[in-house]
Amino acid sequence: MPTSVSMPALGESVTEGTVTQWLKNVGDTVEVDEPLLEVSTDKVDTEIPSPVAGVLTKILVDEDETVEIGAEIAVIGGEGDSADADTAPAAEESAQETEPEAAPESAPAAEEPAQEAKPEAAPEPAPASDGSDSDGPGTSVTIPALGESVTEGTITQWLKSVGDTVEEDEPLLEVSTDKVDTEIPSPVAGVLTKILVEEDETVEIGAEIAIIGGGSGSAAGPTQPEAEAKSEPEPAPAAQSAPAPAAREQDAGAPSVDIETLSGTGQASGTDAVTEAYVTPLVRKLAGEHSVDLSRVSGTGVGGRIRKQDVLKAAEAQRSTAAAPRKVTSDTSVRGRTEKLSRLRKSIADRMVESLRVSATTTQVIEVDVSKIARLRDQVGTDFTKREGVELSFFPFFAQAAVEALKVHPKVNAVINAADQTVTYHDVENLAVSVDTERGLLAPVVKDAGSLNLGGLARGLTDLTERAHTGKLGPDELGGGTFSISETGHTGALFGTPIINQPQVAILETGAVVKRPVVVEDEAMGGEVIAVRSMVYLSMAHDHRLIDSADAGRFLQTVKERLEEGAFEGDLGLS
Repeated sequence: MPTSVSMPALGESVTEGTVTQWLKNVGDTVEVDEPLLEVSTDKVDTEIPSPVAGVLTKILVDEDETVEIGAEIAVIGGEGDSADADTAPAAEESAQETEPEAAPESAPAAEEPAQEAKPEAAPEPAPASDGSDSDGPGTSVTIPALGESVTEGTITQWLKSVGDTVEEDEPLLEVSTDKVDTEIPSPVAGVLTKILVEEDETVEIGAEIAIIGGGSGSAAGPTQPEAEAKSEPEPAPAAQSAPAPAAREQDAGAPSVDIETLSGTGQASGTDAVTEAYVTPLVRKLAGEHSVDLSRVSGTGVGGRIRKQDVLKAAEAQRSTAAAPRKVTSDTSVRGRTEKLSRLRKSIADRMVESLRVSATTTQVIEVDVSKIARLRDQVGTDFTKREGVELSFFPFFAQAAVEALKVHPKVNAVINAADQTVTYHDVENLAVSVDTERGLLAPVVKDAGSLNLGGLARGLTDLTERAHTGKLGPDELGGGTFSISETGHTGALFGTPIINQPQVAILETGAVVKRPVVVEDEAMGGEVIAVRSMVYLSMAHDHRLIDSADAGRFLQTVKERLEEGAFEGDLGLS
């Protein structure tokens, strides 16, 4: 019995996923839990295992296509179902063959007295009745669902012209939305008989954009005008629309030949022909951002297609080979150029502004002396690394101090539900940590961070950071945070003004730890003296709807006292 494969839940707040690569083809045998495909979301890339053992009989979602969680993406049948699936197209073809024959039989029956001497007249109307699309009314191509909240798409490029033959699942056009640029594959094999939406035109999801003739029409595509010309004198098709064949006859001429000549590979002009496989706009954009020459990249996708993972791997290889001293060069790629913001950039801007609109955000900054922590790191750093397997940086100390402060100030560890005007105070500290990756900023979560000691936090933070960079985070690891902490010190910034990670009510940002002269109390010296200390700025953005400035100040003071006290000997095995 066939089993439907659906897009699984991929973490909290994740509503859709993009199929980046099918690891199995139709007809392949799969085992239970064997990886079936790779899926990418705005938070994580992961593999989807097969829910049952059997044969992959149908793939319903193409690579680079985005669908909602729960949508059907494939069908897996038993070994017997494979044969049935193969006979389905044959059954459909036989049904199509019988439908045209029914019309000719009824026509002679109605006109039997006038056409007894014309036994050949019955088959003649068959091609004429198909005049609009070669093989029946044709298949309508519509703009598919392109993700939750996406209501329209813009046709950026047609990859095929009217009259071109297309195969099933072959890229037909490129569509751009405010979230993603993607290809729309052909739903069937046949001939592109009509294009209803021009390039740069925006239409709603579900709108009809093209018509493709049937499979037999694709084989007879070059001789289609002859069949139409032959059918025009016949009286039977007089009731049918004449302009449709004429319009199609005009559109299906030389342009297809010109495109073949331009591309040299049968691809529409304007596509990237650096390899045999088609390169998507997303991959081209990513290659440009990382200065990757696509002609030197080997694709791992279907048919040798270059995927974004291939570009990222090539970019990493370029960086690793650049061992020579870095030379400062000017970036001339955008100097003096004016261009529109991309849809993705606009979407990011909208989300950032929305966070500021929802929250009454304000920021406080304090200065902390972490000299005692610096001495502890120098004293036990090597032993800690051997024991825990991770480096002892300043960040785990900041994280532990913040988690302990959340227990003292539960108002900071809360969320506001604006819909019903309620506040929920969490009974667990789930620490979201901002990680700067090549894909963008991610915020994996250390679950129940309040139950971990310094070593456990250091291991958890290092593990999440490494897997964020390698794309191996699980969906559940990117949701459920109750408070966020961000480190800008690694870039050399002294402090920043972070934006709250909704629906949380606060975020702590740590700056660079630097040595500088400060005034300190020294009883041995009889008062105030100037000394070199390891100093850091901590800034906290908070939602003034719930957290007043005094609340934020008390929280920061608790963090400061914990850090300046430096009493972490027990966690470091010194007590």
